[in-house]
Amino acid sequence: MPARPSDATTDAATDAPVDASASAPAGDRRATDRPPAPEMLERARREWLGFLKVEAGLSPATLSAYRRDLDDLFVDLAEQGVLEPRGATPEHLREHLRRLSRERGLEPTSIARHLASTRMFFRFLRSRGRIEDDPARLLERPVTWKRIPVVLSAAQMRRLVEAPSPETGSMWLRDRAMLELMYAAGLRATEVTTLKVNDFHPILGSVSVFGKGSKHRVVPIGTPAVEWTVRYLDELRPTLARHEDRRDAHRLLLSASGRPLERTGVWKIIRRLAASCGLADVHPHVLRHSFATHLVRGGADLRVVQELLGHADIATTQIYTHVDRTQLREVVKQCHPRERRGAPRRAS
Repeated sequence: MPARPSDATTDAATDAPVDASASAPAGDRRATDRPPAPEMLERARREWLGFLKVEAGLSPATLSAYRRDLDDLFVDLAEQGVLEPRGATPEHLREHLRRLSRERGLEPTSIARHLASTRMFFRFLRSRGRIEDDPARLLERPVTWKRIPVVLSAAQMRRLVEAPSPETGSMWLRDRAMLELMYAAGLRATEVTTLKVNDFHPILGSVSVFGKGSKHRVVPIGTPAVEWTVRYLDELRPTLARHEDRRDAHRLLLSASGRPLERTGVWKIIRRLAASCGLADVHPHVLRHSFATHLVRGGADLRVVQELLGHADIATTQIYTHVDRTQLREVVKQCHPRERRGAPRRAS
């Protein structure tokens, strides 16, 4: 029976696709000198990735994440003497997960993502009749804890967004527009780099965003983001897009060479600007976390935040309901009848 898109593109335990947009492009501990994958395994991978691209419409970033995860899997399988999918057993796959933890030192959350990729790959092969039994079906997920996302305060975000200036380089207008858009719309690094010029609607004050899984959403943005993006389009982008070979591909944000800004470039820009204003451990997703957290703290409905972020499941958005102890104390003071001003305080 042909594989359904939901079977081949989501992890059965979480019903969630692999998130490639939040992973760092640099500092990865994967080997760069891997031997080529055995032919039978590589053929199966090509078939699966082709299905994900054509039938499921997954983004290039997500497909690359799946490919990298299977690179790691195939290396471990080959070292265990497994050269084709039919030869893989649950014990082979468990050993692969153990190596990810023991030798690579990956966190449980990263191992869980590898497991999701492995499960989907073998489930697809089973649905297509390429293997008789699914060796990944009974693999247990590692215990993971939901981490409260790192966020910047409103004052810190202001410092970061206002960091680009003529003193920071000739591309400062682009950098300012990029930061304004990411914070105003909660954009992922991949999303901001794939914005096209006609995705920006200054009169409406919104941007059209194509997120993970090619899902489309329209996100309103504030006046600062509109004004700085318009200024970048008027003053800098025409100079960058002067080449006749159409290298800009109509993308909104361009590099100094006139080509579309890449996700790794976004990481480098944000880290450099964050360091220049005394902020440590800031990466693109921190802006997205801050956008969502500030909306929730300001009283935004969680369903609205879910729509703005493009989350398929409200459970993913609920992590932004975390509050600090100061807020909890203020809520008690305002709402508890014994803490309100004027409440009797004498012992009866």
